[in-house]
Amino acid sequence: MLNQSFVELIRTCKPMNRNLINWMLFILLSIIWGSSFILMKLGLKQLSAYQVAALRILSAGVILLPVTLKYIRSIATKKLFIIFLSGSLGSLIPAFLFCIAEEKIDSALAGMLNSLTPVFVIITGAVFFKNKVPAKKVTGICISFTGCVFLLFSKSHLQANQPFSSVALIILATVFYGFNVNMVSKNLLHIPSLHIASIALTLNAIPALLVLIFTGYFSLALGDNEVILASSAAVMLGIGGTAIATVIFYMLVKRAGSIFASTVTYGIPFVAITWGIFYKESFGWLQIFCLIVILIGVYYTNKNENNNFYRRCFKPRSASSTCR
Repeated sequence: MLNQSFVELIRTCKPMNRNLINWMLFILLSIIWGSSFILMKLGLKQLSAYQVAALRILSAGVILLPVTLKYIRSIATKKLFIIFLSGSLGSLIPAFLFCIAEEKIDSALAGMLNSLTPVFVIITGAVFFKNKVPAKKVTGICISFTGCVFLLFSKSHLQANQPFSSVALIILATVFYGFNVNMVSKNLLHIPSLHIASIALTLNAIPALLVLIFTGYFSLALGDNEVILASSAAVMLGIGGTAIATVIFYMLVKRAGSIFASTVTYGIPFVAITWGIFYKESFGWLQIFCLIVILIGVYYTNKNENNNFYRRCFKPRSASSTCR
């Protein structure tokens, strides 16, 4: 009787431990991606925006090179261009857009605007891929954009110190993110996600290296402490914020499903805000309110999917149930 009770206890604990690990991965991913924006700022102290972005992609590509070498031969040649394009639209170009923008805007603001990505996944899917968009999702999109507009006008000095052109670059980057998600879903669905990410980043490391060469990075005083710190921030951004975070994200997708993994969008801006406050960036309660409005819109656009996930995950279940 005692042995049977112990076995039942172990069976009950397994899904609990699985959920705990999922939440730990979620928190870790939020911290890594949320810290990316301040790492860009640190890199920009001594390097140009182009050099920081190029170092990020190059270091990520080098770290993921072993995975690429192992799986690239299994990819059809005609799909390699799409994978390269996916890396350009989903990583290379946004990396440059974010760094150029952060030369003139706060890292916290960049992190907050990044939360619009799920909204543009839906918009680009409807515009370019003819996906159907239910009325509820349109409502969520409107809410998010309302929060975005409030955010842009929430600082009286925004036009002077944080130009709208720089804000537009961040928004454009989220548009590229959204387009890339839909393109991958339509054309590369049969290829494992980690293989796509690894090959895409490794291939895009080539143009990134060319950017470093032509911007004179290797002519800098690379032994200077300030340059070393800035370069280290950019490399950390690539290894942690791109390569390792990509692996963790796909682990989370595999363990808990894509809906739960995508909710990391809610955690990233709060980490970015924390770093912004630590580095004494201009920030206030009004900006937090605007962020909450944006996140409410993001939640509303995914309301049915989120509800279905949490219903499956937290309803009374057998020990063999999983949050998928």
